[in-house]
Amino acid sequence: MPNLLIVEASPRGPYSASRRLAERFAAEWRAKHDGNVVVRDLATSNVPYISLPWIGGAFTPAEQHSPEMADAIKVSDDYIAEMLSADEIVIATPMYNFSIPALLKSYIDHVVRAGVTFSMSYEGLVTGKKATVIIASGGDFSPGTPYASLNVASDYLRQILGFIGITDVTVVLAGGTLGIDTGQTTMEEFVGRQDAVLKAVA
Repeated sequence: MPNLLIVEASPRGPYSASRRLAERFAAEWRAKHDGNVVVRDLATSNVPYISLPWIGGAFTPAEQHSPEMADAIKVSDDYIAEMLSADEIVIATPMYNFSIPALLKSYIDHVVRAGVTFSMSYEGLVTGKKATVIIASGGDFSPGTPYASLNVASDYLRQILGFIGITDVTVVLAGGTLGIDTGQTTMEEFVGRQDAVLKAVA
């Protein structure tokens, strides 16, 4: 039975376009697969930043961990175990200042870990998985648009996933959320415009 992991980064809760798009993806995925869906909500997970105890835990044998090291590295262990158990991964995130939210970057720092998800010779160890990155943005950063070159988020997420071994990555750029905030369109209309691409990649 396949497993889908959805990592959500928006703090907007029910008002989040990226979350609604992830929900639509999950519905399409369930229609095609008899599998399980796990949602990792970073906005409610209290994702800690990397700390000195975390670094000590990551580079010290487990039997030598202090209580602080063990507590700090457990967060990373749990996130990584969750990722390794998934066959497919969705990262649903807003774009902040052309990049990703700090919460998502902190999560990435936990799951990109030497000797666990990549080798000391920089070989990705998380293989055989498919990832879909859904990026909701106020403006349109799709290829060919005037501001496409400012989109750091897509390249970074594709690069970091590839670094740990996930090379089958599809990026869905859902621009135009500003129209929802200004009342020019509805959430339903916005999500509906992505139906075809979400159905194709799910």
